[in-house]
Amino acid sequence: MTFKPTDYLPYDFANRRHIGPSPAEMDEMLDVVGADSLEALIDDTLPPKIRQAAPLDFGKPLSERELLHRMKVTASKNEVLVSLIGQGYHGTVTPPAIQRNILENPAWYTAYTPYQPEISQGRLEALLNFQTMVSDLTGLEIANASLLDEATACAEAMTMAQRVSKSKLKAFFVDESCHPQNISVMKTRAAPLGIEVIVGAPDTLDPGSVFGAIFQYPGTHGHLRDFTDEMSALHEHKAIGIVAADPMALCLLKEPGAMGADIAVGSTQRFGVPIGYGGPHAAYMATKQAYARNMPGRIVGVSIDSHGNRAYRLALQTREQHIRREKATSNVCTAQALLAVMAGFYAVFHGPEGLKAIAQRIHRKTVRLAEGLAEAGFDVAPKSFFDTITVEVGGRQSAILQAAVDEGINLRRVADGRIGITLDERTRPATIQAVWRAFGIDRRDDDYTPRYRLPESLVRSSAYLTHPVFHMNRAETEMMRYMRRLSDRDLALDRAMIPLGSCTMKLNSAAEMMPVTWDEFSLLHPYAPREQAAGYTEMIDDLSAKLCDVTGYDAISMQPNSGAQGEYAGLLTIAGHHRARGEGHRNICLIPMSAHGTNPASAQMVGWKVVPIKSAANGDIDLDDFRAKAEQYADTLAASMITYPSTHGVFEETVIEVCRITHEHGGQVYIDGANMNAMVGLSRPGDLGGDVSHLNLHKTFCIPHGGGGPGMGPIGVKSHLVEHLPGDPATGEGAVSAAPFGSPSLLPISWAYCLMMGGEGLTQATRVAILNANYIARRLDGAYDVLYKGPSGRVAHECIIDTRPFADSAGVTVDDIAKRLVDCGFHAPTMSWPVAGTLMIEPTESETKAELDRFCDAMLAIRAEIADIEEGRADREANPLKNAPHTMEDLVRDWDRPYSRETGCFPPGAFRVDKYWPPVNRVDNAWGDRNLTCTCPPMEAYKDAAE
Repeated sequence: MTFKPTDYLPYDFANRRHIGPSPAEMDEMLDVVGADSLEALIDDTLPPKIRQAAPLDFGKPLSERELLHRMKVTASKNEVLVSLIGQGYHGTVTPPAIQRNILENPAWYTAYTPYQPEISQGRLEALLNFQTMVSDLTGLEIANASLLDEATACAEAMTMAQRVSKSKLKAFFVDESCHPQNISVMKTRAAPLGIEVIVGAPDTLDPGSVFGAIFQYPGTHGHLRDFTDEMSALHEHKAIGIVAADPMALCLLKEPGAMGADIAVGSTQRFGVPIGYGGPHAAYMATKQAYARNMPGRIVGVSIDSHGNRAYRLALQTREQHIRREKATSNVCTAQALLAVMAGFYAVFHGPEGLKAIAQRIHRKTVRLAEGLAEAGFDVAPKSFFDTITVEVGGRQSAILQAAVDEGINLRRVADGRIGITLDERTRPATIQAVWRAFGIDRRDDDYTPRYRLPESLVRSSAYLTHPVFHMNRAETEMMRYMRRLSDRDLALDRAMIPLGSCTMKLNSAAEMMPVTWDEFSLLHPYAPREQAAGYTEMIDDLSAKLCDVTGYDAISMQPNSGAQGEYAGLLTIAGHHRARGEGHRNICLIPMSAHGTNPASAQMVGWKVVPIKSAANGDIDLDDFRAKAEQYADTLAASMITYPSTHGVFEETVIEVCRITHEHGGQVYIDGANMNAMVGLSRPGDLGGDVSHLNLHKTFCIPHGGGGPGMGPIGVKSHLVEHLPGDPATGEGAVSAAPFGSPSLLPISWAYCLMMGGEGLTQATRVAILNANYIARRLDGAYDVLYKGPSGRVAHECIIDTRPFADSAGVTVDDIAKRLVDCGFHAPTMSWPVAGTLMIEPTESETKAELDRFCDAMLAIRAEIADIEEGRADREANPLKNAPHTMEDLVRDWDRPYSRETGCFPPGAFRVDKYWPPVNRVDNAWGDRNLTCTCPPMEAYKDAAE
């Protein structure tokens, strides 16, 4: 065929990037599902009354080249000054080997939370390294695998202290030297729980009047104090002592465990993780072994597999803590895994000697700076410090701060005419001289004589990071290979489809990811003068406007940095609205039994009582039960929390009636945005009657999951709730995160997604997500029962496959099927939620027809294997399902099984050439809980396990 020069062949780059099936493949899939067109399928799936009236219109979609140019122009509006503001955020140097091989590597950033340990051994080992690092530096026995940020960790420590303390008191002491954002978030968490927060100097602590206390170490203005006496006094009164500690300082200073602290928290941001205008960063929590089961967040533990080999897994069921619903002690279900991996590798990269050297250099530079200021006549405090000093300048404060800006440096404005200065590993002699010039001092930094201002009693004497992993050969060749070996043990989105229901594992495109590491986005301090962040402001404002268009809400708060935190922030916003109207007594929250487990946990955190709502036979909300409960609690109804489309994967037609009933009885409606990938461009929660929703930007809007975090959970609200949105963490009340915009360095990803897709592209992505789910449901229907469907027999963006009958017919459990899928080269769908013994599948729009078919072929082959057991052709115990997953070691060892090696190791769906081999066999979770080990075992332990 010959083309003329005037011929034009349109090609939709946006759709071919994010949307897997080609137009021709979509036609084939529509034939299978029995729909005349994609729009006809959508008409069958979505009730007409919930369809939005006007299409999304964001203007012409940008190509990748146009997008990156737009991003560069926007980023250039940020002024990147040297930040010496401190306040818990520090300049750091990300080793290029870690930036390229971890942060910029899809093998690490596209992985899901390690709920399937057999295919997560690489990131689990990396997180165990992180836990070991934290445990060693803090001197406490057990650490978790990260929390959202330091302020959130402080709040979690406060509520944990209340749980484990034997005191019945309701007051909690907060050191006035804590960072302001930490104090703000703790106050927010305390208020609805009836905890009285007492802020004061440590010398004013009355240990007999509180259930616990927290101290900052070093203090926000640089002060160092040994809290051993405070810890002893607290323990005498059965109270809990907490230290919020800087891990870099702990390389030189006495550790919290040596002071007698019960809990230590902090941020590992300065371990190689860029500031990023506030996040994301991995916070940590460490505690005594006795309190392990009360610690929030995820804990990586050591266990064995079915052959007795050492294997890692999530311990103590911590990942499911929020499934306790209203009895949960926290709604934490997002960690900062990718950032924790980076921080852990930073420690592996430098080793204990390297970390100590970095800490010493930071301290010596701070000493030189302080001496120069003091010799010029300035009053410098404190006399002993690690990296932070505070200078008395009186009426010259504004002039000096501006002079520093003119030198390209931001300093911290402190009340009462003082200026705070915090140095870090990026500080150079020229920086110190520039600070002196800002203070009017003409002096060169040419004195390199090491001098220290650490109190002798606080100099650390204990060893840390003694495990061999922190002493490996740190040649970049060896480091690169170690990171590659760990990533090869995992199954991430760069290898195969991850069909998790309600988790939306979709493409995180390279063009969207690239700006994250640009200096203009990664180096800004969250409390830099706002005029220096004009690029961030432009991006956040435009993204917020687009999200308002998508959702039908009037305003967006970007502060929540996880979906669960978005739930919590949304409910706090509703509570503030009720208080402002003189109805603060409203404390009843109606939540369907099918709701996400974080929903009732979040309601409990704001002090509400959860009233569960039954499900109808078809899985919908039981409208009669909902109406009856709303009438019963009309005087105290605060809110209803619903998920739309439902957790069962159906667009319930009664959603508008549910919202109307709630409003009629004085409540507000919270619509969980976890399933927004089925709504964008087709239906808006704000139009259905929702008052507030959170959005999982790490799902619908392409921020990657990162092995269990980062995440972003901004909330959209109607106009009457705007004044009750979270406040500024540094200056206001009601903050839920440490930084004003949560984890803003992630926002270029979601903004780029919207700009490259445009309104029609986003809508088409939703349509194809629904097509892909219906295609899988139709292909598997008959072999498996699809539990819930809409009136027209359609599912939304996900479907639930019932595997419960096989327990009786063949002795096969949902776990057996999940592990067999590993042999096929797939991550399992969501298991046993929202219905026990089932699989919830969400393919997203990003998967091609070939990958969908490979998955369906694997599922159908598994069903045939179950039939072999049912019909007596295979043994109920010695079969491929019960022995799954099969490792390469299984392939080469003596084979005594009644099925062939090929049947076991190369089932339908598995690639022959590029097959994924799990590094361990099925992990024994119970053994791991009975023999709890949550730090790197000594090398001889590996030897013992292998024998």
